[in-house]
Amino acid sequence: MGSSLRRALPLLLLFVPLLGLAHDVTSADQELLRNGGLWAYVQVGATHMLTGYDHLLFLTGVIFYLNSFIDILKFITVFTIGHCITLIGATYAGITADEHLVDAVIALSVLYKGFENLGGFEKFKVKSPHLLLMVGLFGLVHGFGLSTRLQSFDMGKEQVLAKILCFNLGVEVGQVLALVPIVFIITLSRKHKQFPAFYKAVNWYLVLAGIGLFAYQMYGYL
Repeated sequence: MGSSLRRALPLLLLFVPLLGLAHDVTSADQELLRNGGLWAYVQVGATHMLTGYDHLLFLTGVIFYLNSFIDILKFITVFTIGHCITLIGATYAGITADEHLVDAVIALSVLYKGFENLGGFEKFKVKSPHLLLMVGLFGLVHGFGLSTRLQSFDMGKEQVLAKILCFNLGVEVGQVLALVPIVFIITLSRKHKQFPAFYKAVNWYLVLAGIGLFAYQMYGYL
């Protein structure tokens, strides 16, 4: 565990500053949405997911825990349904919350998945919660985070539902584009004898990144 932690720590120091910038809303995005029509919402949604390191870290943790393509498809589908519900529903209803608090909970989901993958619950002699249920619940939280970001844009008053659906479509496209190389790398790594060390290092990174992101978001909130 110690050597895995030492391997993960440099990665944490390298990428945590980038993680804090995930999902930043830029003036360029707003300008694109203002002038680009519905297709622009697909583009921004895809870009938003591809730079959504907290979402991708959580999904990486989920995939690491699974061994078959069917299981991966099942869990990613549940996660996708969860984040679609809150992304579309909360945005259309105008329900929002402080983005730092929402992102802090998303950071805890990353921490949770790394902790579970490392057998943390077993070490404390506690039965881990039902994984599929937790993935679905965290999907709702992640979708609420995406909704909060989308609502920070000025979407105007026309074609609001179409804009939300296009943004959601872009998120799904971005998620697929991001997951293909992640699944490929994890599947390939399982064939090598160094996989147990790689598994520990990555999941320790998830734990540390989750802690770092949580602290970052709570600092922003306070």
